[in-house]
Amino acid sequence: MYQLSRLGRDRYPHRYGEFTISFLDTLMETVGEEQVTEILQKQWQIKALEYRQKIGQGTIKERINNLVNIRQVEGYMAELHIVKRSQEPEQFVLAEHNCAISDVAVSFPNICGHELEMFSAILPDCIVERTHWINNGEHSCGYLIKSK
Repeated sequence: MYQLSRLGRDRYPHRYGEFTISFLDTLMETVGEEQVTEILQKQWQIKALEYRQKIGQGTIKERINNLVNIRQVEGYMAELHIVKRSQEPEQFVLAEHNCAISDVAVSFPNICGHELEMFSAILPDCIVERTHWINNGEHSCGYLIKSK
């Protein structure tokens, strides 16, 4: 008898995003937009705590590198670019070439706003700005991160 492994399942078509979108639509009809927004906000707060624990202490660059590694494991095809500018604090661009939640983000774009808030929360000594957004037709999502 054979059994398909978790890695093998990824080779077959799946429609997880469709289920999530349908679930969120049903939730909106049942409890309303305000409640769904609160639920999503709470989810990102929980995720931010998890990320904060995983990225640990260290320099800004070390913590952002840890964040990039976490996002890679989650399927975001993340990479870090260092912005070199004289006379300015260190700046980084976190680029994500794949979005693990892109199907959901099309129907519920405010999810991406929560993601931006989450990055700001886990890097409280930094300013985080979105520079690119897949939802706007760009090829990646990008975040400029600079120390305050």
